Amino acid sequence: MLTRGVVGSVLVLVGGLVVSTLPHSTPILDLEPLAALRSHVSGRMFGLALVLAGLGLLAAAWLSICRDVARAGESGQIEALALVRRATVLWSLPLLPAPPLFSRDGWSYAAQGMLTHFGISPYDWGPGILRGPIVEAVDPRWMSTPAPYGPLPLIFGDIGAGVTGNPWLLVVGHRMVALIGLVLLAWAVPRMARWTGANPALAAGTALASPLMMANGVGGLHNDLLMVGLMAAALVAAAEHHWVLGSVLGGLAAAVKLPGGLVCVAVVLVSLPVGALLVDRLRRLALVAVLSVGTLVGVGLMWGLGVGWIGALGVPASLNTVLSAPTLVGVALDGIFGAFGAGFAPNLFVTVVRNLALAAMLVLLGWIALRGRTGDKGEGVRELSLIMGAMLVLSPVVHIWYLLWVMPFLASLRLSRTASMAVVTVSVLAGLVAPLDSSLHGAYLVIVMGAMTVAVLALILLLTRHGRERIRHIAEADLIKIP
Repeated sequence: MLTRGVVGSVLVLVGGLVVSTLPHSTPILDLEPLAALRSHVSGRMFGLALVLAGLGLLAAAWLSICRDVARAGESGQIEALALVRRATVLWSLPLLPAPPLFSRDGWSYAAQGMLTHFGISPYDWGPGILRGPIVEAVDPRWMSTPAPYGPLPLIFGDIGAGVTGNPWLLVVGHRMVALIGLVLLAWAVPRMARWTGANPALAAGTALASPLMMANGVGGLHNDLLMVGLMAAALVAAAEHHWVLGSVLGGLAAAVKLPGGLVCVAVVLVSLPVGALLVDRLRRLALVAVLSVGTLVGVGLMWGLGVGWIGALGVPASLNTVLSAPTLVGVALDGIFGAFGAGFAPNLFVTVVRNLALAAMLVLLGWIALRGRTGDKGEGVRELSLIMGAMLVLSPVVHIWYLLWVMPFLASLRLSRTASMAVVTVSVLAGLVAPLDSSLHGAYLVIVMGAMTVAVLALILLLTRHGRERIRHIAEADLIKIP
C-alpha cells in the first residue's frame, strides 16, 4: 500500500512537470525531452495521463489504508495512527520539490512575497510591477490585482524572498509553510474524533492522506491548508487548554484567509460551561472577537502591512466559478431575464444572490453562536462542520481545494454509512479532477480526454465489486463507537 502510493506521487511529480506552468527561464526547460513533451498536445496528454495514473494509484492505496485502519479496534489505534502518518509523510515527500500543481496560485504567492520584501504593499500593487523570472509563471489575470490574503502568508513570503529570488525555491518554501497546516491536522484530527466517538485513525486517514489532500493541499500548496490546520488547532486548544489560546490561533487562521476566523464561534461554544447563559455567551463572544481580531490586525501592523487585505477581499469574487451555488443561480437569472430583454444592469442578479447568500451566512452564524450547545466538544466539531459546509455552499467563489475547509471536520464526526461513503467518494473524485482546471490553459482536447480518464478511474476505484467492498468497510467503521 505504502509503496503504491509513493509510486503514485512520483508519477504525479513527473507528469506535473509536463502539464504545469513553469517560468520561461527555468533551467529544467533546457532538457530537450521535457521541452518536446510540453510543446505538443500529444506530449501534454501523455503528461496528464501520468498525473491521472499517479492519482489513481494514490487513491487505490488510500482506500486500502482506510479499509485497514477502519478495522482497527481501540487496542490497535496507536499502530493504525502511525500507519496513517507514515503514509502521509511518504506520499508527500515526492511532491515537495514539485512546481505548483493544477493551479498557478503558488507562483502568485512567491511574487507577492517578493513585493513585501521590497517594501511594496501587495495590497496596493499586483505582481505585474515586478520583472524577471519571479513573474514569468504568474497567471495573467492576477498580475494587476492586489493580494486577497491575510498578512501571514505575505510575511512568510517576505522571509523566503530574503533568502532567495529563485521562484521555484520560493514555491517550495510556501509548500513547506502549507505543510505546517498538515502537521497541525495530524495533531488535532484524532483528538476531535475522540470527542465525537469516531475512529481516530480512520478520521486521520480520511483527513490527511486522501487524494483530495495530496493533490490540492500538498501538490497545490494552497494557503487553505495552513488556514484549516490553524482552525483545527484553535478548536482543540480552546477545548483542552484555554479559550485565549484558541482565540489567538483563530486570529492567525484569519490572518491566512479570512474564513479561518469562523472557527472563533466554535471556540466560544466549546470553552463555555454546559448551559451557559446568554449574557455569558455574549461576554465570551466579545472577548474572543477582541483577541482574534487583535491578533489578525496586530500581525499586519507588526510587519508594516496594515489592514490592506480589507480592500482586496473582493478580488477572488471577480472570477465566476462553476462550483459556487450563488454565482450559478445569479448567472442563470441574469441569462433568463437578459433573454427576455428585461433591461436590467449586467450581473445584477449575480450581485443580488451573492449578497443574499452572505446575509444567510451571517444569520446562520448568529444562530449557532447564540443557540448552539455549549460545553460539548463533540458538538463543537459538528457546529464547525456546519459553519464551514455552509460557507462552502454560500460562498461567491468556490474552487475544488475549498473542500479542504470542511473535510477534516467532517472526517472527525461519527457519520451515517451513507454520509461516510459520500465523504470517501468526494475525497477520491476531488483528487482525480484536480488536474482538469485552469492549469491546462484552454487545452480542451486534453481536458476532455482527462475527464474521460477520470470517469474510468472513478468507476474502477469506486463502483467495482472490490471498490464497493472497500468503501463499505470504511463507511461502517464509525458505526462502532471507540471511546
